[in-house]
Amino acid sequence: MPRSNRPRRAGSAKTGSASTGAGKGAAGKGNAGARTGPAPELDLERARSGFARRESAPDGEWMVRSMTASRAEKTYICPGCSTAVLPGIAHLVVWSEDHLFGAAAGLAERRHWHSNCWTSRSYRYR
Repeated sequence: MPRSNRPRRAGSAKTGSASTGAGKGAAGKGNAGARTGPAPELDLERARSGFARRESAPDGEWMVRSMTASRAEKTYICPGCSTAVLPGIAHLVVWSEDHLFGAAAGLAERRHWHSNCWTSRSYRYR
């Protein structure tokens, strides 16, 4: 029978006698990084909002990430309507994928848009 690489439980009968100290060698080393307590609850809103999607438009390639209301903590100015995106308001974070100075410069110049302002923006150049 093949051996398992998982560390054994402390209360298991196969770990040896606790009073003699048997079984504390290699199995004891594997438990150094073990968690204590219950696992943290999964935050589905954070998991859903973590990925950026690519959008193509006449004005270029854009990366768009959704920001949920629970994660919106600061006030920003929407470039579409020039009004505030207040904390607690779901919105979009948008940056240019085909920036003249590269992707890092596009990410550094990201902007926070209202969802309606982003979808109804015009592509006319001023």
